Amino acid sequence: MKLSAIYRFYRDGFSAMRLGRTLWTVVAVKLLILFGVIKMLFFSDTLQSRFDSDEARQEYVSRQLTGTP
Repeated sequence: MKLSAIYRFYRDGFSAMRLGRTLWTVVAVKLLILFGVIKMLFFSDTLQSRFDSDEARQEYVSRQLTGTP
């Protein structure tokens, strides 16, 4: 089955729904909010706050990946 056939199947199915666009909009908004909150809470910019230069960040990441002290 071609990828385009799968796309058309879902496109036609959701366009025939009465609330299809509204539901997809709600899903998209919820995902944006969810990922935005997760990014703010769990993925802080540690390297930016701990190191002043790009060279220091590169050296730190290199040492962490290779396991050298």
